[in-house]
Amino acid sequence: MRPQRPAWPTFRRIIGLHRSHAGVVALLVVVIVASAVVGLGPAYLLQRIVDDALPTAAGGGSGSTLNALILVMVLLVAFGAFLGVVQSYLSNVIGQTIMFDLRRALYRHLTGMSLRWFTANRTGEVLSRVSNDVGSVQNAVSEVLTGIIGNLVVVGTTFGLMLFLDWRLALFSVAFIPVFLFPARRVGNIQRELLGESQEQLANLNTRMHETLSVSGALLMKTFGREQMEYERFEDTAREIRRLNIRRAMVGRGFMVAMGLFTSLAPAIVYWYGGHRVIGGEASLGTVVATASLLGRMFQPVNQIMNINLTLISSLALFERIFDYLDLEQEIADRPGAVALRDVRGEVRFEDVTFGYRKDTPALSGISFTIPPGKFGALVGHSGAGKTTTAYLLPRLYDVDDGRITIDGHDIRDVTLESLTACIAMVNQEPYLFHDTIRANLRYGAPNATDAEIEDACRAANIHDFIAGLPYGYDTVVGERGYRLSGGEKQRVSIARALLKDPAILVLDEATSSVDTHTERVIQEALAHLTRGRTVLAIAHRLSTILAADVILVLDHGRLVEQGTHAELLARGGVYAALYREQVRDRAGAAAGG
Repeated sequence: MRPQRPAWPTFRRIIGLHRSHAGVVALLVVVIVASAVVGLGPAYLLQRIVDDALPTAAGGGSGSTLNALILVMVLLVAFGAFLGVVQSYLSNVIGQTIMFDLRRALYRHLTGMSLRWFTANRTGEVLSRVSNDVGSVQNAVSEVLTGIIGNLVVVGTTFGLMLFLDWRLALFSVAFIPVFLFPARRVGNIQRELLGESQEQLANLNTRMHETLSVSGALLMKTFGREQMEYERFEDTAREIRRLNIRRAMVGRGFMVAMGLFTSLAPAIVYWYGGHRVIGGEASLGTVVATASLLGRMFQPVNQIMNINLTLISSLALFERIFDYLDLEQEIADRPGAVALRDVRGEVRFEDVTFGYRKDTPALSGISFTIPPGKFGALVGHSGAGKTTTAYLLPRLYDVDDGRITIDGHDIRDVTLESLTACIAMVNQEPYLFHDTIRANLRYGAPNATDAEIEDACRAANIHDFIAGLPYGYDTVVGERGYRLSGGEKQRVSIARALLKDPAILVLDEATSSVDTHTERVIQEALAHLTRGRTVLAIAHRLSTILAADVILVLDHGRLVEQGTHAELLARGGVYAALYREQVRDRAGAAAGG
């Protein structure tokens, strides 16, 4: 069982969430105090009406005094109702804005986490922290400040006036407060409708998070440098959720105000005790009536204070989960003084690079090689040799443990992530497409690309004719992860997307390892357009696809054991030659079997 943390540090941090909204908080406190003071007026005026304005056995009443007191009472009730609406609005603005701040802070922080972190955490857990946990603390955030301060002020001022009127009757009345509990109130159809809209927007928010905070989505977002764009799209949806929730809360407040205006409590026990004091000449009738009225004013805040205490305690665990994520260290980040890469030629150099997913188990050891600008480098080796790991180090999806990687002589850790991802594109073996139109997926590589540029890129990727033949053309929605397209079609869309980005360096995972011969030929033609004039670091599964590579890098158990051209490596008769002969035999056997 997880040990409980001290509550005060978390509670202090919750209070700290309000500091950036100090002006609105201060205005809310002023409104709370004013509302509490104004709320005392009708009860005090009621005493004056009964004792001074109405006729009694001792003398006649005063019509003018009665009229004046009633008018003032009406004005105070109306003004109090107005202050109540203002208080509710300010409270919900503060609460919903803090929720908005928490959501966007979590999303911005998590999009900056390394790929190592995404592979080590479950997507559902990540989404639960950002969506469910933040949503579950809504009441604590929006009600604690108003609830604690407002209810304490109301209780204090109300009980003070009750003591002023008759301290014995006041103490007797307070003793029965726990007996009087307000029933739960329901809101109407309008609020349910707003809630439905809010939940729909929340579903859209969860969909976007599921796509961008999953391993595949995060990989695509990082390799295309789209963190800022995703953050802005997330922020727009979160802002709409905030607006809907504020409206929903205000509709509920309207119901409660309306019910409060037409609902009165008549605690008979107070009238019984007070009536005997009036009969005995120990209290005035007006005092008893005013005290009974004030007693009803105390029931709700006392009950709310107890509920707030339970809400806050139960919410501490959720706040701790949220703060745990906000406190995560971002492994991949710009160093102080990082400079932007400019005029990239594309020279890639690995210098004695060592890396491990775990510190005690290196996945790569002492990797050194150079790919000149505009040349084609291929990574080959058995499964688990370290090919993908090597390729993922170049765009800083992970950082090296020792050694360094340079582009045009610049250590990639000394340049800005934005400029690094701007000069690198990645085409993966399993391309990732968002549940959006083909056009929107293509523009992920170049948000400002024109329709003409999109079509040119698709022609080069051998996919334009297919897209143009679809009923909705480029506005066709591809479905979740692009499931409406075949593997070869998705691959060519991803190639066109990389062409639109026009990178100096291309990281290429073998795109034809699981397609038929015809599709392989079409994709290879598209890749020829993509790789022309660019520095390429390719992960090769089929050696037949990289025979013309300028340099073939042979990895074995995390070490670079050979490098050279196809002919040179065959002549050496080493690991590469054995791999090549093995694949030739397998293909020959498959052809014979077919």
